[in-house]
Order: sequence, then structure tokens, then C-alpha cells
Amino acid sequence: MRTCRAGDAGKLTVVLVAVVLVVAGCGGGPSPRAWAASVCEALTPWRAEISKLTSSTHQQMTAQTTPAQAKENLVRLFGGAEQASETARRRIADAGIPETDHGDEVSKGFRTSLAKIRDAYGRAGDTIDALDTTRAAAFYDGVQAAVDTLNQEYDASALDTGRLNSTELKQAFDEVPECR
Repeated sequence: MRTCRAGDAGKLTVVLVAVVLVVAGCGGGPSPRAWAASVCEALTPWRAEISKLTSSTHQQMTAQTTPAQAKENLVRLFGGAEQASETARRRIADAGIPETDHGDEVSKGFRTSLAKIRDAYGRAGDTIDALDTTRAAAFYDGVQAAVDTLNQEYDASALDTGRLNSTELKQAFDEVPECR
């Protein structure tokens, strides 16, 4: 009868660890359906927050408030949109890389787009925060310029879904209930 020596046990451990790492590296990402569900779960509250921001921003632009009040409200609104965008970006990052062709590229595209949107809201808030409120007309002109720049940056940050050709993911986004 042969006994296991310490050296043999160490070699066996190394081999087992290597096998576990190889197996874990294969197919480690979520399925297209699971990933699409996670993305939609991240984007649904983000879209609601952005919709609310858009409505609130319009109200602030037309409300009979002082420039100082409008400034405070707009900075808070843009800060909320910046935070909501970061939360959505982080949740998509946490969803992992979908187990599909070009999964890394698709995930990176979503994260990059949200990071650009987050940064655009941050810059708009900073721009408005720096505006002088002593002259109302100049203040509101500055706000309008900041919003125009935000809209341009927002449009430029849009995810180019035409380049992300994953039939599996397109089907998953069409089918999972979280995306309806």
C-alpha cells in the first residue's frame, strides 16, 4: 500500500487549483438573458429619474423664482441625475460581461455611455453653480447655455447599438420581462 507524501499532496493541490481556475475561467459571465435583465433593472429607475429631471428642469426654467433659488434647485437636480447615472453605470458593471460574442465590447459600451452622461450632468451642474445670480437675464442665459451644452453632450454619448451586433443579446432584450 502506498502512502501519500507531503510533496505528492502539494503537487495534487497545485493541479486541482489549476483545474478549478481553468473551469472557472470558462463561461464565467452571465447568460445573455440574465445580463439583459440586469441592464434593464439598472436602466429603468435611471430613465425615471432622468424623465423627472427633464420635467423639473423645464419647470425651473419657467417658474417665477429668484435666480438664487433656481440655481440651488438646478444644481441639486443635475447632481441627482449625475448620481443616478453613476448608480446605473455601476449596476451594469456589477452585472458582469455577458457570455456572448462581443460581450465585453457591449458591456463596455453601456458603461462608457453612462459615464459620459454622468460627466455631462456633472459639468452642467458645475457650470450653473458657478453662475452669478445678481443679474437675472445673464444668469438665465448662462443656464440656457449650460442646458444646450448638456443636450449636445448627452446626444454625443448615446450608445451606438448598430456596432454591437449580438443576436443573442438583441433577442434577450426583446424577451426578458424586465425590459418591457
